[in-house]
Amino acid sequence: MMNSRQRVNMALNHQEPDRIPFDPGGTVLTSIHVNAYRNLRRYLGLPEKEVEVMDVFQQIAVVDEDVRQKLGCDCRNVAPRSSATFKIVVDEDSMPGYRFFYDEWGIGWRMPKDGGFYYDMFHHPFANSTSIDDIKNFPWPDPVDPVRFANLKESARHVAEDLGEPVILGGLAAGFVELAAWTRGFARFYPDLVTNLDWMTYLMDTIIDLKLAYWEVALPLVGDYADVVQEADDLAGQFGLLINPETYRKIIKPRHKKIMDFIKARTNAKIFFHSCGAIREIIPDMIEIGIDIINPVQVSAVGMESAALKRDFGKDITFWGGLVDTQGVFTT
Repeated sequence: MMNSRQRVNMALNHQEPDRIPFDPGGTVLTSIHVNAYRNLRRYLGLPEKEVEVMDVFQQIAVVDEDVRQKLGCDCRNVAPRSSATFKIVVDEDSMPGYRFFYDEWGIGWRMPKDGGFYYDMFHHPFANSTSIDDIKNFPWPDPVDPVRFANLKESARHVAEDLGEPVILGGLAAGFVELAAWTRGFARFYPDLVTNLDWMTYLMDTIIDLKLAYWEVALPLVGDYADVVQEADDLAGQFGLLINPETYRKIIKPRHKKIMDFIKARTNAKIFFHSCGAIREIIPDMIEIGIDIINPVQVSAVGMESAALKRDFGKDITFWGGLVDTQGVFTT
């Protein structure tokens, strides 16, 4: 009988494993909200326990070993730590009705104390910036702080050798498009792509340099234990792309290619790319620049019918997901 690592790698190489690999909570991009997770534990007849949070922003749960065993989870995340100079500190008192914090990138996040499910952004550090000097002088996170990589190699070895599971290696942060939008604010990010392009591309390229510096250390450190490397950028909404295809291909795609080329020059691991929404129009572009895996496959979005995606792109790319029905499931 094959183990989880063999099973996942066969599927990623477009071979037929003994069964379809299953990932109910193996990574921060494929896990479950803490409220739903508590309900899942009750449904499975497992004892109540304090739920560990994997991602504070989205309130994503760490899936415990008893649930993993019960469901047969094949995947496991190996992620870097925060830098030595940063720790999330949630303020419960200073903003009436909310709990809030600032992340490592200076972005402010808040969640209603009553009825809140996740944190929304309320502060964008470059919202009022007019100069490239603001970007140059910003206190950026240190992507190569040794604390980030503490125990990373041993964790990867343990997952691969002792557990027989694939190593899904996490990145430094969200995608460069997302981080540019989050630090600038959406209301200014999209116009900047047209009217303030020099400033915006300088911001994007600064973020990319930080991401590449992280991969420069992480990939050789983990070495052949890495089976999958995670990157992301949400590029679409329910009905289509958030950026028109011409702008994507002129500004975004070459920068994504730079990241993918950098990663592929340093590892044989497959590149997992998370991008929500109706991305069908640019799936050929993603294949062209070296993306191996698309997640989450939001089947409720326009053009994202799973059978058609498999028919048209299945020989060139792996679909990791395919059950994301945001409007049908999340509202129940």
